[in-house]
Amino acid sequence: MKNFWNNLKKPIYVLAPMADVTDVAFRRVIAKYGKPDVTWTEFVSADGIVLAPEEGKKKLLKDLEYDESERPIVAQLFSGRPEYMNEACKMVQELGFDGIDINMGCPDKSIEKQCSGASLIKNPKLARELIRAAKEGAPNIPVSVKTRLGYNKDELETWLPELLQEEPAVITIHARTRKEMSKVPARWERIKDAVKIRDDLGSKTLIFGNGDVVDLEDAKKRVEETGCDGVMIGRGIFGNPWRFNKNTDRDKDVSIKERLSVMVGHTKLFEELLSHKNFSIMKKHYKAYVDGFDGAKELRLKLMEANNSEEVEGIVRDFNK
Repeated sequence: MKNFWNNLKKPIYVLAPMADVTDVAFRRVIAKYGKPDVTWTEFVSADGIVLAPEEGKKKLLKDLEYDESERPIVAQLFSGRPEYMNEACKMVQELGFDGIDINMGCPDKSIEKQCSGASLIKNPKLARELIRAAKEGAPNIPVSVKTRLGYNKDELETWLPELLQEEPAVITIHARTRKEMSKVPARWERIKDAVKIRDDLGSKTLIFGNGDVVDLEDAKKRVEETGCDGVMIGRGIFGNPWRFNKNTDRDKDVSIKERLSVMVGHTKLFEELLSHKNFSIMKKHYKAYVDGFDGAKELRLKLMEANNSEEVEGIVRDFNK
C-alpha cells in the first residue's frame, strides 16, 4: 500500500471537509494561495455513488472531482452500510485519490438516520466494520477516520480504542461531543489524552485535533500543548484562502483589493466547475471575504443580490473606483 502519510513532515496541517464550502472551486483557490499539507473533499454518500441511477451518480462524482494541484487529496465518504462503503472505496481508489476518510462525526440528522456520521459513535461494531470494508475496497491507499469525543457524553476512553483496533492511518478528533455541536469551546486537553491513549496501546495511527483553530500560529500552539501529529482547520479558512500559507503573516497582509479580486476569481471557478450547483452557495463565501473594512456591509448587501460572476465582477469594479 502507498501510504503518503509516512512521507509528510510533522506536524501536518490539513484542510477540513465542509459541505458546500470545500468544493473543487474553493479547494483550487486554496491550493493556489495557501496550500495545506493535505486536502479533504466535501463528504460524499458512499451509498449514493453505488446505488444512484447514472444521472445521479454523475452529479455525486462531480463532488469528487479534483485538480492535481490539490494533492495529496483525501476523499471523505459517509455510509452505514459496509458493502456500499466497500464498493464506493473501489471507485475512489480508481479515481486516483491519495486516501479515503470515513465521516464518523457529522451531527446532521438526515445523515444519522442512515446509521452514519456521528451515530456511529453509538455503534462501535458497525464503525469497525466500515473501516475494514473501506480497507478491503481500497487496499492500495490509506483509510482514515474523522470523529468526535463522544455522542451524548465524552466517551473518548472507550470509543478511541475501538477505532484504533482497526489501525486507520489517521484519526481526526473534533474535540467536542455530538450533543455539544459547536456550542462550547473545543476541549483540546482531550486531544492530549487521545495521544496518550494511542501511545499506551502502542498504535501507529496518527492523531489529529480539530476545533476552533483560527490560523497556523494557533495550530502550532495546539501541537505543542497536546503532542498531536497534526491539526485540521475548518471554519478558519472561510474567506481566507491564504490561511495555510507558511509565509509569516501572509494571511493577515492581504489588501482589500486583492481579497476581492480572489473572490471574483473564486466565483468564476465556481460557475465553470460547478454549474450544476445553486449559485447561492457562493454567497456564504461573500459574507466571509467581505468583512472588517469600510464599506464592507454595503458591498456585502449588493453581492447578496448578484446572480452570476459577471454581476459580482461589476459590483467589485464599482466598489474599487
